[in-house]
Amino acid sequence: MLVEILFWTFSAVLVGAAFGVILSRNPVHSVLYLVLCFFNAAVLWLLIQAEFLAIVLVLVYVGAVMVLFLFVVMMLDINLARLREGFWSYLPLGAVVALLLVAEMVLVLGGRYAGFQDTPSPPPLAQGYSNTKELGRLIYTEFVYPFEIAAVILLVAIVAAIALTLRGRKQSKYMDPSTQVKVRREDRVRIVSMPAEKKEQA
Repeated sequence: MLVEILFWTFSAVLVGAAFGVILSRNPVHSVLYLVLCFFNAAVLWLLIQAEFLAIVLVLVYVGAVMVLFLFVVMMLDINLARLREGFWSYLPLGAVVALLLVAEMVLVLGGRYAGFQDTPSPPPLAQGYSNTKELGRLIYTEFVYPFEIAAVILLVAIVAAIALTLRGRKQSKYMDPSTQVKVRREDRVRIVSMPAEKKEQA
C-alpha cells in the first residue's frame, strides 16, 4: 500500500514537472523542472528495486549533464521572442505526435498490446541478488547488438552535431601539416655573411 502511494505521488510530480519543462517561459526554469523530473524518475527506479539505474540517473544526468545544460542556458543570450515565432505553426503536428505517444503508452501499459495481463508475477529475488550484475550480463550477452547499434547512433549524432555547429572563421590562422612537411631549409632560413666589427681601443 505504501509503495503504491509513493508511486502515484512521485509519478504525479514527475508529470507535473514534465509539463513545467515544456510550458515554462524561462529556459532556466525549464532546466530546473527537468532536474526535478530526473529526481522523481530516480525514485521510481528505486521503487522497482533498480538501485544502480537510479544512482546513475542522479549522478550522470543531474550531477553532470543538467549542470552543463544550466551553465549553457545561463551563458547564452537566448532570444525568447524569436523562439516563439513558429510555435503555433508547429502546434498541430506536435499535438498529433503527442496523441500517438499517449496511445502507444496506453496500449503497452494496459497489457492489451503484448499480452502483459497473462504474464505471471516475477518470483521473489534470491538473497545476494545484484541487479547491477544482471544488467551487465543482459547488456553484453543477450542485448549486445542493440547496445552496439545504440552506441554507433550516438557516435554519429556527436559527429553530426560537431559538423553542424563548427564554423571556421576566415580570420583565424590554422596549420596545414602537408605544407609544413614539404618545407625546405632554403625557404625558411637565410644565412647572411656580415663582416665582424672590431672594438675601438680607447
